Amino acid sequence: MKKFENKTVLVTGSSRGIGAAIARGFAAEGATVIVNYVQNQGAAEETVASCIERGGEAWAIQADVTSESDVIRMMEEIELEVGNIDVVVNNAFKPYVFNPDTRKMFSQLTWGDYQDQIDGAVKSTYYVCQQAIPLMKKQTKGSIVNMVTNLVERPLIPYHDYTTAKSALIGFSRNLAVELGAFGIRVNCIAPGLVYPTDASRQTREEIKEMIIAQTPLRRIAQPEDIVGPVLFLSSEWSQFVTGQTLYVDGGLVMS
Repeated sequence: MKKFENKTVLVTGSSRGIGAAIARGFAAEGATVIVNYVQNQGAAEETVASCIERGGEAWAIQADVTSESDVIRMMEEIELEVGNIDVVVNNAFKPYVFNPDTRKMFSQLTWGDYQDQIDGAVKSTYYVCQQAIPLMKKQTKGSIVNMVTNLVERPLIPYHDYTTAKSALIGFSRNLAVELGAFGIRVNCIAPGLVYPTDASRQTREEIKEMIIAQTPLRRIAQPEDIVGPVLFLSSEWSQFVTGQTLYVDGGLVMS
């Protein structure tokens, strides 16, 4: 029996990149996958098709996860279609470009820059968790995996607004883990390093990638598929006694 057979999994921001790879990974293990997207319907439908090809069930739902009404509508549709939700992967985030040449210095940032990233990382996760947790409580089990970054531990390049928002998401996740443990619901974080190719990393210069590779024990940059196994692990019964943790997936760049 496949690991996620008869399980329902929501992956936010999964029309492409890391999110799409995660969706395909769950589908290959038999899950019913909800592919959430905000704009790119064509890419979302391609992800759905690739999930079905791998043996899972899948469908796409358009929803801006920074909008409470959109998230309520999405969760109502999930409840109507399947009646439950076993895993939530909060992968969606406010678009960000990892380019040290064009990043804003602290003196150039406004609070609005920080607020945009906090909304993309924390507000969106708050809305999704607020709607998903009641369904998980009904079955007294569930797993929530929130995507953060290894920059919170080792800010090689100070992307101030992005890293601050992801740091807040770790704090949010730990508090939620404490409260939800009594209901059999686990909350953990995955902290990748630079992942290439993705839309966010396309402008990262080769010299920056080479610098990161030189400091990484496994001597390469992560690909989207490298993130899949750790997410599946934290979503499965293999990690049934793991909660409130941040798992760094960066080839050993961060060790803790």
